Amino acid sequence: MRLSRYFLPILREAPREAEIVSHRLMLRAGMLRQEAAGIYAFLPLGLRVLRKIETIVREEQGRSGAIELLMPTIQSADLWRESGRYDAYGKEMLRIKDRHERDMLYGPTNEEMITEIFRAYVRSYKDLPLNLYHIQWKFRDEVRPRFGVMRGREFLMKDAYSFDLDEAGARHSYNKMFVAYLRTFARLGLKSIPMRAETGPIGGNLSHEFIILASTGESEVFCHKDYLDMAVPGADVNFDDVAGLQGIVDQWTSQYAATSDMHDPAAWELVPADKRVSARGIEVGHIFYFGTKYSAPMKAVVAGPDGKEVPIHGGSYGIGPTRLVAAIIEASHDDAGIVWPQQVAPYKVALLNLKQGDSACDAACGELYRDLGAKGVEVLYDDRDDRPGAKFATADLIGIPYQVMVGPRGLAEGKVEVKKRADGSKELMSPAAALDLLSK
Repeated sequence: MRLSRYFLPILREAPREAEIVSHRLMLRAGMLRQEAAGIYAFLPLGLRVLRKIETIVREEQGRSGAIELLMPTIQSADLWRESGRYDAYGKEMLRIKDRHERDMLYGPTNEEMITEIFRAYVRSYKDLPLNLYHIQWKFRDEVRPRFGVMRGREFLMKDAYSFDLDEAGARHSYNKMFVAYLRTFARLGLKSIPMRAETGPIGGNLSHEFIILASTGESEVFCHKDYLDMAVPGADVNFDDVAGLQGIVDQWTSQYAATSDMHDPAAWELVPADKRVSARGIEVGHIFYFGTKYSAPMKAVVAGPDGKEVPIHGGSYGIGPTRLVAAIIEASHDDAGIVWPQQVAPYKVALLNLKQGDSACDAACGELYRDLGAKGVEVLYDDRDDRPGAKFATADLIGIPYQVMVGPRGLAEGKVEVKKRADGSKELMSPAAALDLLSK
């Protein structure tokens, strides 16, 4: 993509309303525009990052055996009355009426709807286990939306819902998502720590939040230092291995880890002083096992092996892709701007023409742009008629992993300069060598 033809509204100054790093940088880098309190438009650069995150989430959900569908944003209040949550959920739910005065709502979550879909089609234990997920927009009317997309009112959410015949099967489905989440966040460049959590309005008696440590985290968290060095399961993990998955979950829950809501000072004192980590944390995922909370009142039952109908055991599993954009920035930035992990970066290479209009620079950049594109490398080509300093500042701000700087002085020696955004290291090399390096 040529930057001269792109829509990238860079801001020179940080907006006053932006309280944390990710909000400031997303606005300055032209990724977002606020349309109302807690409601944002994702501009082209931000949307590219969001889509990269969605892709990784989908790949790991698929690896674990979850199946994607898509549910609507608007739901009937009748479903929520069946479960008993319509009046209990609180003011965070946006309640509306259609033109026929029927009670509707903008979905804050989808337990009721997925249960209704399940009960319409699944009749036998032979169709279990089943895990269905979607990636859809949600709305929760936060009292005080803040921190940009970290705590917005409208947000993109990946919801997965598992259905099992009994508690043992449901625990295995829970473990599948537990391990899938560890892998998902690792692939996004994040070190996540699962912490026992409250279940809140979702319900049930088993829940974990996946927390990343960041100075601008929402709340204080406490964990054993060993979690920072634990190896995440590899791509060859067998999600059908009940004992193997349980072993992984046991390892990742064997040490102390708690949010402020679940913190136990007495248990914390038993952790060796040199192993205690007390920090701020950002929640990036939340998983729940809630048994028959929804299936019993909504009569989502299946015929068991003995022919008797029993309510299914369920769980729900959430990841917020919009929140993850901000969380990654909180974990990966410097004074100059964002430092994207390559797997979620909007482009892999920023190609900077340091003297637009110079025939040699234009030709070298044009050739590199075409050759990199032919090899499938995503390139943002800064072909604007602007000073080099402004191009350097833009490239650093938007955080693209590699910068290729093409100027008359280097070309006179047959060289271009390649910079790694993560560590600032630079190397002069031939255009052919740069092509080879960047296309790997």
